[in-house]
Amino acid sequence: MQENKNQNQEVELDENHLIQIRKDKLKELQEQGKDPFEITKFNRTNSAGEIKANYEEFENKDVTVAGRIIAKRIMGKASFCTIQDSDEKIQSYVSINDLGEESYKAFKTWDIGDIIGITGFVFKTRTEEISVHAKEVTLLSKSLRPLPEKFHGLKDVDLRYRQRYVDLIMNPEVKETFRKRSQIISEIRKILDEKGFLEVETPVLNTISGGATARPFITHHNTLNIPMYLRIATELNLKRLIVGGYDKVYEMGRIFRNEGMDIRHNPEFTTIELYAAYQNYHDMMDITEELFQKCAMRVCGTTKLTYQGTEIDLGGKWKRVTMIDSIKEACGVDFNTINSDEEAVTLAKERKLEIPAGKETRGHIISLFFDEYVEKTIVQPTFIYDYPVEISPLAKRSPKDPRLTERFEVFIDGREYGNAFSELNDPIDQYERFKEEIAARENGDDEAGMMDEDFINALEYGMPPTGGLGIGIDRLVMLLTDSASIRDVLLFPTMKPLGSSDNKKINDIPENNDREEVIDFSKVEIEPLFKDYVDFDTFSKSDFRAVKVRECVAVPKSKKLLKFTLDDGTDTERIILSGIHPYYEPEELIGKTLIAITNLPPRAMMGIDSCGMLLSAVHTEEGEEKLHLLMVDNHIPAGAKLY
Repeated sequence: MQENKNQNQEVELDENHLIQIRKDKLKELQEQGKDPFEITKFNRTNSAGEIKANYEEFENKDVTVAGRIIAKRIMGKASFCTIQDSDEKIQSYVSINDLGEESYKAFKTWDIGDIIGITGFVFKTRTEEISVHAKEVTLLSKSLRPLPEKFHGLKDVDLRYRQRYVDLIMNPEVKETFRKRSQIISEIRKILDEKGFLEVETPVLNTISGGATARPFITHHNTLNIPMYLRIATELNLKRLIVGGYDKVYEMGRIFRNEGMDIRHNPEFTTIELYAAYQNYHDMMDITEELFQKCAMRVCGTTKLTYQGTEIDLGGKWKRVTMIDSIKEACGVDFNTINSDEEAVTLAKERKLEIPAGKETRGHIISLFFDEYVEKTIVQPTFIYDYPVEISPLAKRSPKDPRLTERFEVFIDGREYGNAFSELNDPIDQYERFKEEIAARENGDDEAGMMDEDFINALEYGMPPTGGLGIGIDRLVMLLTDSASIRDVLLFPTMKPLGSSDNKKINDIPENNDREEVIDFSKVEIEPLFKDYVDFDTFSKSDFRAVKVRECVAVPKSKKLLKFTLDDGTDTERIILSGIHPYYEPEELIGKTLIAITNLPPRAMMGIDSCGMLLSAVHTEEGEEKLHLLMVDNHIPAGAKLY
């Protein structure tokens, strides 16, 4: 432990030394009247990508390029350097004969990471590499902090997300991901604009949270002295515009939900919602297929792609099946023959499914069965439609069965990618559903919706039959760029501040971090020690192992459970579920080394087999239970046995 601390200190000292050297170089330049930071403009004629793609056109012609030095070879009176701009990398040949002694001497002092401009003619080296023969070089910006030498191979993904600017510099594939994200968004806008949709903007701050089932972020407006909510959806305001007379509208923008974080969820994310008068949810299915297929062609050149090792075909007509029929196909249960809440609850208990409090209805049980038996099994694009009314407060009832709604969700590879309705336009029915949401909220469901009197008022003026669709842009980008985590497709994902804790603000951290933290244990209560002895042979049968967290996500429909994918030193991933979500967010635990009992029999939890138990330390403090996972030094390898 101490050795590792010393090594980190050495690295820090080395980096600080290098930074000081670069600052000294900058100071010298400033004293010579050559401060690069005084340059306000540089006239580039071409990008590296443009030159490389059209070499025949540029051969022997003068160009001016600019970018960051990422490689440099000094060879006496002639040198090579490689610069990187937003498009590509390109090599430059730099010699004392072309630049003169003074300029060449200055060039040799420049560092990897510096941003420079080069004017010269385009040629190919003897190794056929397209290059620029420099006639003039200009230092445009001094890099005071050295680039990581092997950033690409860095295992600390946390650092990549925190310092995205470095990630973009060092990893071209990351830059390409975000270029594709922009193309996807552009393609969606193009398709909808051509269909006559009007792009609009609606408020981010609202006096109530509405349009979805989710926990909102709450802020306060000082002048009005009222609480306000960051939007959890754009739905209600967009439907107000349909009432107002627009036939087709859409909005693409940020949504905010105060919920858990994992590889699929970020507190702020991007969606598109669109609404079309005189259309229904079947029309929305057609639009969904078109959007996905055309976006795939734009960024992948095909509708057949591979996502995390699974082959996905987005082409053609996608499968369409009702939620009830999908359950029947998966596990043989036909809810068309189950007509009461009591029957449904009994069936769920027979299957040992955990029914959340207040969800003891036929509709909620149907949803529970779908989550348990169907969702994870869907691989190819599939529309699941006709959802129970209990879980669809804003969707129109089905004329065939008023217990169901004209709603669908689209699933690909076990994940939901879009949600759509034939929109509810009956103000009386909508009012009653709002009242049910309020009742659920009063019973402790902080994700339930609020009453929106003004929206009811709008519906009373009359809204035409309308189809509505919402698609998660981030998940679509993940799919089309083969990205495992939502943070891979967000330029600046939400991260826990370094040095923060539950009861400390980042600015409150003392300057002297080497001082040992004083912890007050005076209010701690622990459980009495067991008085019964356990014989050594019984104890020794428990297999305690060090395990490393490869992935950690919140279990859907559960407020307590986290699902851990663990490396236990074998070739098989180990899944363990633990009810510690009230104490930890999933992102905090990825990469940690924990202690688990690995030879316990599998235990089904929320339909998932939990194969083992993670060890935690539990105590009570002022009547409140506190829990800490046992985390050990990351130098301990996965699978190491504890004795």
